Amino acid sequence: MNPEIKSLLIDLIRCPSITPDEAGSFQVVRDYLGDEFSYESIEVAGIQNLWITKESGAGAHLCLAGHLDVVPPGEGWHYVPFEPIEEAGYLYGRGTQDMKAGVAAMLYAAKHSAFEGTLSLLLTADEEGEAIYGTKAVLEQLRSRHQLPDMAIVAEPTCEARFGDTIKIGRRGSINGTLTLKGKSGHVAYPDKCLNPTEALSRVLPYLAGVDLDRGDAHFAPSKLVITDIRGGYEVCNLTPGSIKLMFNVRNSTATDHGALEAYLKRVLQEAEIVDYELSIKPSSMPFMTPEGPLSRTLSEAIAHHCAITPQLGTGGGTSDARYFGAFGVPVVEFGPVNDRIHAPDERVPLEDVQKLAMILLDTVEAIAR
Repeated sequence: MNPEIKSLLIDLIRCPSITPDEAGSFQVVRDYLGDEFSYESIEVAGIQNLWITKESGAGAHLCLAGHLDVVPPGEGWHYVPFEPIEEAGYLYGRGTQDMKAGVAAMLYAAKHSAFEGTLSLLLTADEEGEAIYGTKAVLEQLRSRHQLPDMAIVAEPTCEARFGDTIKIGRRGSINGTLTLKGKSGHVAYPDKCLNPTEALSRVLPYLAGVDLDRGDAHFAPSKLVITDIRGGYEVCNLTPGSIKLMFNVRNSTATDHGALEAYLKRVLQEAEIVDYELSIKPSSMPFMTPEGPLSRTLSEAIAHHCAITPQLGTGGGTSDARYFGAFGVPVVEFGPVNDRIHAPDERVPLEDVQKLAMILLDTVEAIAR
């Protein structure tokens, strides 16, 4: 294991950077990169972000992006979460996978690459929280200054079973919603005097629970409507409910947006002759996809060289800050460690994989410069 990369990763993990506190991690970054880079602290609503640049000629602008905040350690650890320890080739600690290993690899690649053009790093402490005062806010400022990058790489943990097996070229969006079916409660012995919303629910439930809203495509699974909660009534056996509330989520592909979801639900309710209801739909993130091209191809070639594996191009999983680059029209891909213990007790990362990741990013940065 390269001692420089290992030492940097250990220093980052020692910072107890629970969202939204960067906890000294930004200073670790500055100390490591040194004075060859320019630094700008961008604070939005009390959230600290760090924008780092190095200009060397008139080439493209490549941004390496990530977050240094982590979720709370929680219970059940066999190791001290912010005192990293090496055991059997793994480094244990909160944030090892998500995503301080990726940041350490990015920093190493940025420091050691010969990049003709503008090389930048966007680091935030607001990814695990609301994620609206970090990467998104910084990109808004960069757009107003005409400084958006030409392309970006985010070193989130993307691999599934083996390091090198997956590059994310997009992510599904997320739409949250509630549907309240209204009725009239009353004594169970007099159903003719009640309007039981469970009867309305029985008519529409088959068209809501687990329904695919589109067919998906080569890169996206179908957008599926998933009911996450149903509640109503008074927890007694002799009184019918006055309303029933359903909560749901759709992880949507680029083929379905919140407007299409709303139109589908209203059509289902109309066909079931349900008129007394309340419907609320709110997208929390938008889907995006970067078409296959030089960015994913260059990264794939570097992965094949160092890992002897051809990565799959995927869009699965949850959301990440890469979605903001996509929303601003910046081609973006994600590649990082295997995702098997993020947010879990005894989070860990194989040190061999961290070194490979650093070399892959270094090769990719220099290939893009060429």
